Amino acid sequence: MTDRGRRVDRVGVDRSEGFGERLLGVLLDRAHEMPPELIAPLVAEEVARVGGREVSILLQDYEQVLLVPLPGRRLKVGGPESVEDSPAGEAFLSRRTVEVPKDGSVRMYLPLLDGSDQIGVMAVTLDRVDDDDRRLLRRLAGLVADMIVTKDAYTDQFFQARRSAPMSVAAEIQWSLLPPLSMTIPQVEVAGILEPAYDVAGDSFDYALNGDILHMAMIDAMGHGLDAATMATVAIGAYRHTRRAHTDLSQVYAFMDKAINEQFGPDHFVTAQMMILDITTGRLQWVNAGHPAPFLIRDRAVVDRLESPTTLPVGFGGEEPVVSERMLRPGDRLLCFTDGLIEEHHTGGEQFGEEQLVEWTNRILRDRAEVRAVVRALSHALKHERGGTTTDDATIFLVEWRGGDADHLATVD
Repeated sequence: MTDRGRRVDRVGVDRSEGFGERLLGVLLDRAHEMPPELIAPLVAEEVARVGGREVSILLQDYEQVLLVPLPGRRLKVGGPESVEDSPAGEAFLSRRTVEVPKDGSVRMYLPLLDGSDQIGVMAVTLDRVDDDDRRLLRRLAGLVADMIVTKDAYTDQFFQARRSAPMSVAAEIQWSLLPPLSMTIPQVEVAGILEPAYDVAGDSFDYALNGDILHMAMIDAMGHGLDAATMATVAIGAYRHTRRAHTDLSQVYAFMDKAINEQFGPDHFVTAQMMILDITTGRLQWVNAGHPAPFLIRDRAVVDRLESPTTLPVGFGGEEPVVSERMLRPGDRLLCFTDGLIEEHHTGGEQFGEEQLVEWTNRILRDRAEVRAVVRALSHALKHERGGTTTDDATIFLVEWRGGDADHLATVD
């Protein structure tokens, strides 16, 4: 023991519990058995310990337009806040804490990040803020995000808060099928968006990072409603099954093709694009099954289409597909999309088309840099350009390869 009574081990490392560890430790110790509805009052109590008040938890809605307040005991529940032009939205999109002076106090907006997926924002008011407050509240927000994601698996509370309009059964199926809408590590970042959020049926995307290999797929099942959602579910399930069995891309197509054909017959199909990216080298490989070719973005502009040999859509029994390959440069982005994005018609009847998609993509890229912000802005701008309506599913998936490594994250400073 030292003269202050704090325990020190044999190599001189202080292992006693300080204020910050106690504060965060309460959440960690209770998280495994805490009912979802008790997250709010405990978080409010934790914030009060550092002199905070007026705690709000704002979750992203399914259209990625609003941050909607989570109701709960001891939470401040106001109106929704815009993702696009509010302090909460700024914190959400930038993944950084935003501080707004107000009436002699400070309102802090802290991003809720589960890994790198953006869940929403936690807002807190303090009389004054120092670096210790910033550190503790940032870490508290991280724990809150993890708890929301964990508890979301067995409660409807968060789903109901995020839903700002009635949702079709097909859309509920699709949303339950999706991976997180975004993922970021030092070498690569991905983000996706589905439209119409509350009525999507046949579009979906999937990805998985296994070691140095990022697996990606985008699909578009024919038709609308439950039939399309069911077909998309089988296609994604078959894709995941073969991916997890370390199957090469051409055989992934064959397995998906057989699954769709056997389940739905020869008159049903799914267009698909399956890709693998080595995040250490930038080597990209892909197979195209009747899907629109993705755009290559370099230096914040579309510079190419990834044209490649294509086989028949999944379900039609096409020949073994050709696996195409390309080496990416650090900073390159791939924009994948479904045909609903380019086959939609303007109010006057003209088809939207790839040329306008390129034009709008370049316009958005001039104003925005972050991958997630680009995806949101592009999807919403295109929907507005089409008159605010979408008669077909319209999905965007964007990936940025950066190169390098993440070894520094595995060391303790």
